[in-house]
Amino acid sequence: MKTFFNAEHAHHEGLVEMFRGEFVPCFDVPARAERVLVEMRRRGLGTMANPAPIKDEALLRVHAPRYVDFLRDAWSSWVALDPANAYRDALPSVWPVRQHRTDVVPDNFAARLGLFSFDAGTPLTQGAWRAARGGAACAIAAARHVQTGAKGAFALTRPPGHHAGYDFFGGYCFLNNAALAAQTLRDGGAERVAVLDIDYHHGNGTQSLFYERADVVYVSIHADPRTDYPFYLGHADERGCGPGEGSNVNLPLPRGTPFGVWRAALDQALRVIAEARVDALVVSLGVDTFEGDPISGFLLCSDDYLQVGEEIAYAHLPTVFVLEGGYAVDAIGVNVANVLEGYVACQS
Repeated sequence: MKTFFNAEHAHHEGLVEMFRGEFVPCFDVPARAERVLVEMRRRGLGTMANPAPIKDEALLRVHAPRYVDFLRDAWSSWVALDPANAYRDALPSVWPVRQHRTDVVPDNFAARLGLFSFDAGTPLTQGAWRAARGGAACAIAAARHVQTGAKGAFALTRPPGHHAGYDFFGGYCFLNNAALAAQTLRDGGAERVAVLDIDYHHGNGTQSLFYERADVVYVSIHADPRTDYPFYLGHADERGCGPGEGSNVNLPLPRGTPFGVWRAALDQALRVIAEARVDALVVSLGVDTFEGDPISGFLLCSDDYLQVGEEIAYAHLPTVFVLEGGYAVDAIGVNVANVLEGYVACQS
């Protein structure tokens, strides 16, 4: 398996985030990707490659032009407000909600920041655009590699992506890597693609991007949105609409779910994907389902991830893995590598 590594990821390192009413150190740290890289090299899991450069136009296949323009210029706009801002991250403080207009982009930077975001836990840093764009390049490169006939590829990147939507960021995500991979596969000739999201948190951005489309099937196993972030999407009755009716499947589970129950949900998700007769698969690979994750609540252990990889391999689909969450830094390398090792072992 070839891994496309985002060497730009460390340029994004937030100072603080808002968590449960207070500023705390960020959970999405550069060590997350570095631990995965070290463990994969230690095991000799495939080859490493740098992604080919992409143009900003590639991002417009899933994101709004005005949103991409905002991300590109956000840091310079932030510093222009006050030179001292160069030493602190930008966090939103206002948001448009029900009955507020969103069609007009405000001149005020704080208002623009709120227009394009949905939480106060995702600091916009000097390197956020550079890191996110590098991650998008990894996802696109991994999808293109699979298109050449490879059985699998891995986009090893941060920040993650599945909370980013057409024109919004949040949940540590700025550009939706999984959606970009899926769209690249479609553009390359796959008639139908599935996105399997196994992150603890629902991929609200990915769901919203494909909710009215039948050509991309979104299936997610995640924490119940009545109790867990991102809260406002991810319920079982969200099935898609219009042409996408039936192509969105949510499998929410309660906090404290053990591996046996979670694995039954994975089996169900893979049956849905098999019945959809897709040509390729994108996996939003979050390992914040780990029992030791500091901001999650499932009970998977490290050895369980080997079986997760095996189950995904049995789908017999060209597969792109994209790194999402996983905030138990000391364990993330082992957990991610276990998924990929289980997958590769069943492909040989």
